[in-house]
Amino acid sequence: MSQYDNVSVTKKANVYFDGRCISHTIMLPDGSRKTLGVLLPSHLTFNTASAETMDIISGRCEILLDGQTEWQSFAAGESFEVPGNSSFQIRVDEITDYVCHFA
Repeated sequence: MSQYDNVSVTKKANVYFDGRCISHTIMLPDGSRKTLGVLLPSHLTFNTASAETMDIISGRCEILLDGQTEWQSFAAGESFEVPGNSSFQIRVDEITDYVCHFA
C-alpha cells in the first residue's frame, strides 16, 4: 500500500534525538494509530510501551532488540517487530523512511 486514505493527521511533528528521527502520527478510520517517519544517519535507542511493527519504506537499517546479541539488517520492503515494554537500538547509515504500526 503506497498511501493511507481517510486519515486524521496530527499536525505537530514528533521530533526525537535532536531531529535525527521525525514522524507524524496518523489515525485510521478503524481507530488504529501509526507514525510515518524519517530517520537520519545515526545510532539510536528507542523504548517501547506497546508492541510495534516497523515497515522500512526506503533506505536500510540494522536493529538490536533488547536481550539479543546479534544485529539484524532490514531494507526497503522489509519489516520487523518489537515487543511492548522493551527497547531496541537502531543504526541507520542513510536516510530511511518508515511506517510504525502500534498494537
